[in-house]
Amino acid sequence: MRNEQIKILTASLTRLLRRGATKHLLNIITKTHMADLSIAFKELSPDNREKLFKLMDDPEQIGLLFSLLDENLFLEFVKHVEFKKLVTIFDKMPSDDAASLLTLLDEKLSDQILSKMQEEESDNVEQLMSYGEDTAGSLMVTDFVALEEDVVAKQVIEALQNKYLDVEMPFYIYVVDKYGKLVGVSSLRQLVVVHPEKPLKEFMAKDLVCVKPYTDREEVARLVSRYDYLAVPVVDDDNKIVGIVTVDDVIDILHEAATEDILKMAGVGEEYIETQTVVKRAQMRLPWLFASFLGGVASFFIIGGFEESLIKFTSLAAFIPVISGMGGNIGTQSSAITVRGIGTGRINLQDFAKVVSKELAVGLILGLVYGLFVGIIAKFSFETNSFPMALPIAVGLAILTSMSLAALLGAMFPLVFERFNIDPAVASGPFVTTSVDIVSIYCYFMIANFLLGI
Repeated sequence: MRNEQIKILTASLTRLLRRGATKHLLNIITKTHMADLSIAFKELSPDNREKLFKLMDDPEQIGLLFSLLDENLFLEFVKHVEFKKLVTIFDKMPSDDAASLLTLLDEKLSDQILSKMQEEESDNVEQLMSYGEDTAGSLMVTDFVALEEDVVAKQVIEALQNKYLDVEMPFYIYVVDKYGKLVGVSSLRQLVVVHPEKPLKEFMAKDLVCVKPYTDREEVARLVSRYDYLAVPVVDDDNKIVGIVTVDDVIDILHEAATEDILKMAGVGEEYIETQTVVKRAQMRLPWLFASFLGGVASFFIIGGFEESLIKFTSLAAFIPVISGMGGNIGTQSSAITVRGIGTGRINLQDFAKVVSKELAVGLILGLVYGLFVGIIAKFSFETNSFPMALPIAVGLAILTSMSLAALLGAMFPLVFERFNIDPAVASGPFVTTSVDIVSIYCYFMIANFLLGI
């Protein structure tokens, strides 16, 4: 439904731009949510994008558009904005968005913009830019409601109506003591149901979940997700609140982290962007596929080493794809489950034995089921006079061994990678499937050789 609306919006903009219907275009720009307009921008031709962008005058509106555009499109639009207007746009943007976008610009241009921005806003943005890219400090906004614990409910409401009108997240009132240290928090709902003369310290929640500016952003996302908060406070080493990370940024973090993990597990890198050239895409996939290439070469030599077995029993070759395919599939499943568990914090290194043993048990059960099925097929399809049951048993045992070991390796690899501070997502895809292919084929031929007496 939403995609259909975007298509209609894009078609309408294209038609109106062709006619030069400025009044109608301005009406659409005013009434359309910038999230939808940013998607439509990507679908327009470069010429139409430039025409439409020139019709936008509201700095806040342009700032929101900038924060929603892909990096390449943002950098393209910046070229067409005069410097004075660019400074105004960044002045009107939330500090976290401004800091994020300024890091994408040329350092010289970024410094020039910061030097011309309002001093308070410029200081806030520079502070955010000083933190590491993947930390809570780089994501936090420095506009929040913080009042002393003796302030009564009536005064808090008055402050919200007069002093904190432009605060991005007014749903939480953070409470500080006389030294400025964070001691509690009150929701807007709590505030409006208590007696007007009741001070904050009597109804605030004291059980706080806080993060430091250098806390990893994915850890922040997990906390917000776990406790269903709209924002989480960021405090310094003296427990003084310096900012908050809001839920909209957390959603972006989760989206980026999930996308990054999926791309890594698929073996296409971690920064795959649809607008990249064919050559760039090939370059990103090349190193990841090298593991598969090595695994294929290793499998080639293993199969070559059992040439005598294949000459005597050519039917052995028929089951190689089934055995390696079933092992690869269950290995990838186990790896995906483990990587996801590590990513969400539900699995840690202390769970190593528990996780690996469970996945091994699953692999054994599935291996027995599918080993029986494939063994029956082998019995009726490739029966031999000399060894009537040897081939079905060999194939069935190979399936059991392949799936069990694949489940074991799929669960074990991510946890081992995590132990050595390597991103566990890289354990999936080429690494798991390649190792499973090598082990599965080798075990298959060893079992077959033993049972067939080769």
